[in-house]
Amino acid sequence: MLNDQEIATRLAALEGWKRAGNAIVKTYRFANFHETMAFVNALAWIAQRSDHHPDLEVGYDRCRVSFSTHSAGGLTEKDFANAARIDALFFAP
Repeated sequence: MLNDQEIATRLAALEGWKRAGNAIVKTYRFANFHETMAFVNALAWIAQRSDHHPDLEVGYDRCRVSFSTHSAGGLTEKDFANAARIDALFFAP
């Protein structure tokens, strides 16, 4: 598990992610449901490949992603690594 300073340092390197208790969260916005679901499906593939699964809240034009390592009782490097992977997916040309 990461300490508060390690968490702050890693959060500073990620755009738009916020700490919420023992998790980091970000809401991604899309033009329509089709784009949202394409993102969710790609995110699911990344999560499955890394064996680290976020909590998701999905709406018509948005997806809220929340990462936490439940087995560790807080935030670990896995959470930040997957957040960066998801950002790379979202910001890819």
